[in-house]
Amino acid sequence: MHEFETYQLTVIAVGAIAFGVYLLVKGGDWTVDNAILVAEKAGLSKFFIAATIVAFGTSAPELFTSINANLSGYPGISVGNVIGSNIANVLLVVAVSAMIAPLVFDHKAARVDTLVMVGATVAMVVAILSGLLPRWGGFLMVVAIVLYIVYQYKAHKLDVPESGEDYSEGESATAPGLMLVLGIGTLLVGSEILVQGAVAGGVALGVPEAVIGMTMIAFGTSLPELTACVAAARKNHSDLIIGGIVGSNIFNILSVMAFSAIAKPLLIDSRFISFDMPVVVAVTMLFAFLLLFVGKIGRVTGAAMAVGYLLFLGIQFFVI
Repeated sequence: MHEFETYQLTVIAVGAIAFGVYLLVKGGDWTVDNAILVAEKAGLSKFFIAATIVAFGTSAPELFTSINANLSGYPGISVGNVIGSNIANVLLVVAVSAMIAPLVFDHKAARVDTLVMVGATVAMVVAILSGLLPRWGGFLMVVAIVLYIVYQYKAHKLDVPESGEDYSEGESATAPGLMLVLGIGTLLVGSEILVQGAVAGGVALGVPEAVIGMTMIAFGTSLPELTACVAAARKNHSDLIIGGIVGSNIFNILSVMAFSAIAKPLLIDSRFISFDMPVVVAVTMLFAFLLLFVGKIGRVTGAAMAVGYLLFLGIQFFVI
């Protein structure tokens, strides 16, 4: 009987994983296609849509996970989720996207956004070194993210002629806007189903809970960004990828970490100082260097970054 129940659980898990992957693929396509349509209809740049709406939407798993973990008495998960997600965004998501299609972008266009990302990382480092992010610190971060969005809107608003025809086109952005929301929602649902399916499969196969948590759960919160960026890479939209990752890294700190602290002062374990903090700083600085001075991330660089991510995981498993 026990073997039959295990077999049933495994079948359900495989079905959930397959359905989750399907939703992720469809959600990624819908998100990218409709982000472009919204940008065109609303007179906004694709970079703005990616760095704000898409970035915030795909960061929702990190937001809910971190707030819930902190309120439940596990602040380490909240902080680790933000750090791990920002590392994965660069060394995994950007890397995989670059291996599919080299990323070419205007480094001048993303200069301010890159500096904001670096500034947000510095703020996170200060909180980690102090061992606490108080509520007032969280509120300051939220103010910073609001100012960033306002800047993004003004800086990336395109000049469009004012006419009746253009007004009707602006109204027609409603449909792709709803589809964009549906695409992001599908990404979130797909990632949750895939993660839960993987957990159920791991339990059925006797995989320790700790191993499941350090692999599929952590990876699962980055799946929306990964799927959306892979879809963008297949369609050769480098600006959506760069905007999405820069925006996601900013939102993870100034929104996810901030709201976690607002919900409950965020205590930060000193263990993050020795390894995780230096890694996220190094990865952020590498990404910033590529954005500010290179303007291209090719397949070889992407492959090297992916190897770096595997090394990071290996150290987490076998060294720390």
